[in-house]
Amino acid sequence: MHLGPKNQNPEQLARDQIDAKLAEAGWCVQSKDKINFNAGQGIAVREYQTDIGPADYVLFVDHKAVGVIEAKSEDWGHKITTVEEQSGGYAAAKLKWVKNSEPLPFVYESTGVITRFTDGRDPKPRSREVFTFHRPETMAEWLSKPKSLRARLHDIPPLTPEGFRDCQIKAIENLEESFKADKPRALIQMATGAGKTFTAITSAYRLLKLVRASGVAVRPMR
Repeated sequence: MHLGPKNQNPEQLARDQIDAKLAEAGWCVQSKDKINFNAGQGIAVREYQTDIGPADYVLFVDHKAVGVIEAKSEDWGHKITTVEEQSGGYAAAKLKWVKNSEPLPFVYESTGVITRFTDGRDPKPRSREVFTFHRPETMAEWLSKPKSLRARLHDIPPLTPEGFRDCQIKAIENLEESFKADKPRALIQMATGAGKTFTAITSAYRLLKLVRASGVAVRPMR
């Protein structure tokens, strides 16, 4: 637990932890009165002014505003999900000094211990708990694509059935329907000798080739 100076209140202690995690993830954390967009690829500005008040943090990647962080004290715990409307409001607000015509896509709520993340570009945006903040270069890669990963999963073309067994077709199609339904974890059960390895390889290939997914983990179990 981060104790910090005795004169700090719980929210200030949380912001110290958030600052540290942002720095570990490659962000340059700056005060609103000392902004230097040339300091790095990713800039996190504290108390950035918007037309609905100051956002706790506004994130910039390559000089462009891309996200916000709503900071709360550690005692909020998992109740931090109740402030998603507030953080979403800051993401949709007009920023001072820069022009943003659309809501910022990446939204976090964090206590410094628990951090939740929403990608507003998803077909059905919802928050999920993450280990820490994403790196600036990761966000730059996401933004280089016209759609988010979950949106691209909806565009995956149908499987051509030639050369596959019925059980393999069913497994691959059901797996992809699960991903489209925003269920990223799935288990395929197939009988011995049914072609689990070929099914797994085909599924991984389709995700990498047709969806341009990264970090795919498809493992056949004996």
